[in-house]
Amino acid sequence: MVVEGLPDIHGATMIERRRFAETHFDDLRRSLMWEPRGHADMYGAFVGPPVEPSSDLSVLFIHNDGFSTMCGHGIIALTKVVLDTGMLPAEGPETVIRIDTPAGQIEATAQIPAGFVQSVSFRNVASFVAAPDQNVDVPGLGMVRYDLAFGGAFYAYVEAADLGLSIDPSSTPRLIEAGRAIKQAVVDSGPIVHPMEPGLGFLYGVIFVGLAQDPEHHSRNVCIFADGEVDRSPTGTGVSGRLAIHHARGDVAIDESITVESILGSTFAGRVVETTDVGGVPAVIPEVSGTAYITGRSELWLDPADVFGGGFLVR
Repeated sequence: MVVEGLPDIHGATMIERRRFAETHFDDLRRSLMWEPRGHADMYGAFVGPPVEPSSDLSVLFIHNDGFSTMCGHGIIALTKVVLDTGMLPAEGPETVIRIDTPAGQIEATAQIPAGFVQSVSFRNVASFVAAPDQNVDVPGLGMVRYDLAFGGAFYAYVEAADLGLSIDPSSTPRLIEAGRAIKQAVVDSGPIVHPMEPGLGFLYGVIFVGLAQDPEHHSRNVCIFADGEVDRSPTGTGVSGRLAIHHARGDVAIDESITVESILGSTFAGRVVETTDVGGVPAVIPEVSGTAYITGRSELWLDPADVFGGGFLVR
């Protein structure tokens, strides 16, 4: 998370700021996400001032292939960072902060029982099912069934078992290969349209869904996004989209909590807070909860004479 030293990112809205950053600072993104400072699965955040009067700060999330529109695990981590380091004041054992993202304003609530953030829950933007029970012909895989849903970004949700895949670290190469192929096939099959904001209308990733390893948990999933990047978390925006899918099918009721595992076995809890609509499309307001830990603080240098300083990737 870049908290100091960023250039000014202009824009009256977060969609405008994302577009400005894509146009003017993509080289900075590459230099931070790619080697020698990052790696193929690196993820990051540009922290900045808010655009909404009621918000405390803003964030643009970055990855190996561009700028995200929203990120749940990033919101949890950002809340931990700004409160535990004193960037924002902790106001009692439960502190609420509001964060502007390109997908909309996010309300995050930190539980602080003993002077540091123990867990974070966030109310996400309205999430909805865009196209259930779709089929797409994928080269090398055949016909693949998926659900298209939005949880701050659009995802194609695929049952891992349908393709003979398992959701564990040893299966990562096959998951990446299949995720890339499915994503391209879905993109090629037709446009993806957000009912309210054209800047959100694109497929961000493919989420493979499977059985949980812990029988007390609801399920397990893994997100393959950007350029074959693998999410180590259960994917907060992905869990939000799954809540929309399960609620639309009658599988998850309002205020019913489910626990979703990541490829590593870490978990997010998710629940549907209420129903709403987005441009006439039925939607839910999801809440996702998880934990984060600060691993260090670094100062990065960008030397203009360094021929490799602009970043490179070796897979």
